[in-house]
Amino acid sequence: MKTVDLNGKPFHFIGIGGIGMSALAYIVAKRQIPVSGSDLRTSDITARLKALGVHIFNSQEATNLNWFTPKTESVYDNTPACKITSEIERQSLAIAPVNNSLNTQKTLSVLPQVIRSTAIDESNAEYQAALELDCPIFHRSDLLAALISKYHSIAVSGTHGKTTTSSLIAYMLWKAGLDPTAIIGGEVSAWAGNARVGESKYLVAEADESDGSLVKHAPAIGIVTNIELDHPDRYQNITEVIDIFQTFANQCQTVVGCLDDEIVRQNLNLDISYGLNEELSPDYTAKNIKYQAQSTEAEIWERGEYLGTLQLQLLGNHNLSNALAAVAVGRKLGLEFAVIKEAIAPFGGTKRRFEHRGEAKGITFIDDYAHHPSEIRATLTAAKQKVQSEETQQRVVAIFQPHRYSRTETFMAEFATAFEDADVVVVTDIYSAGEKNINGISGEKLAEAMTANHPQVYYHSSLASLGDFLSREILRSGDLALFLGAGNLNQTIPQIVTLCN
Repeated sequence: MKTVDLNGKPFHFIGIGGIGMSALAYIVAKRQIPVSGSDLRTSDITARLKALGVHIFNSQEATNLNWFTPKTESVYDNTPACKITSEIERQSLAIAPVNNSLNTQKTLSVLPQVIRSTAIDESNAEYQAALELDCPIFHRSDLLAALISKYHSIAVSGTHGKTTTSSLIAYMLWKAGLDPTAIIGGEVSAWAGNARVGESKYLVAEADESDGSLVKHAPAIGIVTNIELDHPDRYQNITEVIDIFQTFANQCQTVVGCLDDEIVRQNLNLDISYGLNEELSPDYTAKNIKYQAQSTEAEIWERGEYLGTLQLQLLGNHNLSNALAAVAVGRKLGLEFAVIKEAIAPFGGTKRRFEHRGEAKGITFIDDYAHHPSEIRATLTAAKQKVQSEETQQRVVAIFQPHRYSRTETFMAEFATAFEDADVVVVTDIYSAGEKNINGISGEKLAEAMTANHPQVYYHSSLASLGDFLSREILRSGDLALFLGAGNLNQTIPQIVTLCN
């Protein structure tokens, strides 16, 4: 079997701008390994990589890999390496033995290791070119697994909460002076991106179950936040999902899990547990919880002993649970609670996780990645708590873009009852994420299903005219406008904020 080479052989990422791919590309580039990649659009993420020296192609074409085709040059045998201008060439030369002649042939063997995500299928022209050139080709999870094996790694898994929990743990270790490397599925403002490189033995990574690749990882500490069916395009039933998490847990040296989740509780053998339900006797729990408009405060208990009071800038039960996971990891690594408490307190979250996007005429605009019924319920509960804690805010207006036809169809009944904490719901058309609409499912059908359980549901198909609709007919002073979904709905927020001014 081919294995990922982290000793200097170059990497080429097909779809380098993706949130998971870009984090890996950043880590590899910071290890002084030549990196290139392609993406269909530029972004802040690709700009950050480019500034690091990564070569970015702005299309996914077979000709991109011509840049790496082995070539032979005639050069003087005393030519210094600096004369070879390509960084890829300079760090990847396979030089033939030098003879005494004035000229010698140098074969530049620069074929890269090609990294692709599940989103890149076999019909992709760039992928096909990599096959024809016989490049080593790996899934992004293979590279992540290789990096995890190089560190004392903490891998955060679970259907929901991975990004917040992994970024919170990485932030805690960073502030506590443990200087971790971090590979996160979201952008963290504290280090201006979705990855950072530390100097210590610790690595914190988000481990994804969506494509089954979770089974490749064997970290020192594995966290399971919860288990639920979220990807019906990949899994037929919950049993298949459980099998993936069980395999992952069996490969972890220490398993940390949330007892509040019934499936975790019944199917995994946990070494360390946490949860908000005291009756289940978790190792780490919270008591005397106070939910405020801008923060959450709670007493933290460890195996029946009071550790102290923790204050979070994050809102909602789900984020307090994520913080308990961080406390459990910190204690496992030997941190005093006073250090953990001080390190966690300033953490403001990640982008697209209850992210504040602006204010206009008394309306607060929040962006959240929630796209599964359970995530939506948790996020709306936090939004309701925030509104109830502030005298100036009155309504929660949920603007929801369903994500994938398969998910919308599978969870139609659950979506229909998930918005009870919203005062008003606006549903757009479905973001396909590349899926075909086989059964004619639509945002309009979902909105119709919601009306049986909610008194105020509107369907508005077009994102192009959504701003006019919201600003003229829906939003008013005192509203908390909560944009929900994993698609491109969030791109409309700046325009809507402007229209509401």
